[in-house]
Amino acid sequence: MSSIPIYGNYHGYYTKRPFVNDERLALLPVTFFAGARVLDVGCNEGWVTCEIAQSHKAHFVVGVDIDGTLIQAAWRRRRTVWSLQAPSRPLQSELAAGGEEESHADSMGAGIASILDASSASSTKAKKRKRQHIDPEPESEPPIPTTGAPSRTTRSYFPASCEHEFGSLPIPPSSNRGKTAFPHNLSFRTADWTKEEIPEDGEGYDVVVAFSISKWIHLNSGDTGLKDVFRRVYAVLKPGGSFVLEPQPWESYAKARRMDPKLKENAKSLRIRPDDFESILQDVGFGPVKHYGSIGQGGFHRPVDVYTKI
Repeated sequence: MSSIPIYGNYHGYYTKRPFVNDERLALLPVTFFAGARVLDVGCNEGWVTCEIAQSHKAHFVVGVDIDGTLIQAAWRRRRTVWSLQAPSRPLQSELAAGGEEESHADSMGAGIASILDASSASSTKAKKRKRQHIDPEPESEPPIPTTGAPSRTTRSYFPASCEHEFGSLPIPPSSNRGKTAFPHNLSFRTADWTKEEIPEDGEGYDVVVAFSISKWIHLNSGDTGLKDVFRRVYAVLKPGGSFVLEPQPWESYAKARRMDPKLKENAKSLRIRPDDFESILQDVGFGPVKHYGSIGQGGFHRPVDVYTKI
């Protein structure tokens, strides 16, 4: 693949747009992805995809990108995010049962804590120093959920230096945590989804996310290709499903088309403008758009729109 990102496949994209919690996702309702099958088209290095799977309680998420190198980075991101999250905490019902259903992460965390406590006690005795007991659960941690509520995941619990120095933590088998628990509810594919199907399409999706890709689809595939992609999104969505679109403004096309002669030539024949997307999508079969506002700085200041399949 060309080193020129003519598909918007920028390497190091998130060094320009870093985040802990993606501000575009923050515009959507809190439960928007809960229990959903999600497709993230043009996922790049998988930062948004990982956040949806880990923090938004999605049932299953698949990220797809045309660039295989970015997909490799997305798989690494998946392991990094897993390594930095806090050990999962048991439900109140498990605590009442005596903790017999302790999770893999809890067991590992307890084992590490025991070793550290023993080492600390030994060192204290040898040096004959008295040290005040430190509560192992800082006040900043979220409270243990009440009965029936799902356990909460604390992201970035461990500093990034831990993973850099010691490497990523091994991911336990799905039989320990369940297939819908992060990171088992997350996968990635290398494919040009605008032109080819992936195996996950067969079951359909509740949500399709298309952040920062409309311009690149438009410049590479023209007006007809863009409409075809909108129809594909409609086809793979379940009834009542949502299409989350971050349309890039027409003004941003000028710089992009200068990147490659093909894009420059294709741009000459474009008649559709981003302002036309709403009417085109309604012609495809989507309901009226819901505008959730605009977010971002400078060239990244764009709207986030949601279309519902009816």
